Amino acid sequence: MTTEITSPEELRELLGPPMQRALDKERTVLHARDREWLAASPFCLIATAGADGSCDVSPKGDPPGFTLVLDESTIAIPERPGNRRADGYRNILANPHVGLIYLIPGRTDTLRINGRARLVRDAPYFADMVVKGHRPVLAVEVDIEQIFYHCSKAFLRSELWQPETWQPDVLPSRARLVKEVEASAESLADLERRYGPDYVRSIYS
Repeated sequence: MTTEITSPEELRELLGPPMQRALDKERTVLHARDREWLAASPFCLIATAGADGSCDVSPKGDPPGFTLVLDESTIAIPERPGNRRADGYRNILANPHVGLIYLIPGRTDTLRINGRARLVRDAPYFADMVVKGHRPVLAVEVDIEQIFYHCSKAFLRSELWQPETWQPDVLPSRARLVKEVEASAESLADLERRYGPDYVRSIYS
């Protein structure tokens, strides 16, 4: 038997009130330290939701500083070659609200940004987003509505950055997962070649 929480009041009674400092830390414009964080971060997660409420979270990664600061309340994130599903981008066209979490490897705190996004197919700053000769075909511009730092507890509990806890081989290789889970018609040998050394060399093409 499960006991479901069905109201904000019940949730607040269960969790208790938030600490005042957790409420006070929210801001709406970038601090100089936020700019430094974005300049050092090579990875973020973008959460979106469609008009029907269906959700998506997409990872974005590039050399540190890949997110450009356009002004005190606007950032831009380049698109790189991927699987072209565009789940998150289709969500943005229907519902501009987005949530982002920026990570720095080894850091157990994160930078969180919530705001409203739009898709841009060209802008003068695209020239500053070129990596290994690849100019993005689009960028996500985000007007910041809420920004704050998130504490370390989740990373400390998970020991995410502790190499002694890493088990990359606990599951089969990417090629085997594709073959077994995605019903690929390609042979395992072909998949192993695809996701081998050549895969790293092709991530910008």
